[in-house]
Amino acid sequence: MTSRLDEILAQKRIDVAARKAARPHVGEGPARPAHVFRTALSRNPGARFILEAKRASPSQGSLRPALDAATVAAAYVGVADAISVVTDGPFFGGSLEFLGELRAAVPEPTPLLCKDFVVDPYQIAEARSYGADAVLLMLSVLDDETARTCLAEAERLGMDALVEVHDEAELARALALPAPIVGVNNRDFRDLSVSLTVTERLAPRVPRDRILVSESGVATHADVMRLGPLVDGFLVGSALMKSLDLRVAARHLVTGAVKICGLTTEEDAAAAASLGATYGGLIFAESPRRVSLERARVLAASTALPLVGVFRDAQVRDMAEAASTLGLAAVQL
Repeated sequence: MTSRLDEILAQKRIDVAARKAARPHVGEGPARPAHVFRTALSRNPGARFILEAKRASPSQGSLRPALDAATVAAAYVGVADAISVVTDGPFFGGSLEFLGELRAAVPEPTPLLCKDFVVDPYQIAEARSYGADAVLLMLSVLDDETARTCLAEAERLGMDALVEVHDEAELARALALPAPIVGVNNRDFRDLSVSLTVTERLAPRVPRDRILVSESGVATHADVMRLGPLVDGFLVGSALMKSLDLRVAARHLVTGAVKICGLTTEEDAAAAASLGATYGGLIFAESPRRVSLERARVLAASTALPLVGVFRDAQVRDMAEAASTLGLAAVQL
């Protein structure tokens, strides 16, 4: 029985062969610094985030068909340690041109990962020519000889490779290559099922001198907290692409829920929203930043930011009136 992965790979081989025939020799494009992807995933303590841009996926259909480079840059720069760009066209709605547009839109030193189904080292040179700093190599797709050839080509070009595995056998192969950066994909491409337990099962087998990234199925900050002790970073795509506000969703994933309290002016509310706050806090208790119910009405009308009322020693009826009048998301006592 043909799996979805088999279908994707069959089309990919046709497409790559056609591109090689039309353009046998790929230039490297503008000079880029070497190994910035690995550096970005190594430089800070705590989890690192590779946030992804993709317009569709076989498992979830159309996600964000009108996604453009400017939107991605505005949402991810300053939050992501690296940005993943899905360039497969037939199944994911991407393109190498989209990668190039992102390279122009995203300021240095943010590295870009070209995420595609690599079946030929030719694709690595292609990715570099469009501004990629790293490529994805899937061991479910590549035999060891081809994987080594691809790693060597990436090294020649000063690029990094995220070597993806899904089970114990693939992990053993990745470690033997040896792959400096290993990605554990929680999705089984045979049936598209997803389970974070894949990372939990494989992570203890990865030596500390490798960078370990968990891919697929990470949707919330709670997922990050669950897997954070086991891995160095996360690659997150679909959960962000399905969000109403990409910029806010990216910040919520990385930092969790954040309340900016003590809003007193419309400018305060606008600033809190623009910074990616989850909630805005209105203080009704005695405080230099206390607001009246009338002032709170004006603030609530000026923003779509969910608001929390902060009370101390207040009557239940007063809190209920404020919650009802303002449409408070929560009450803090």
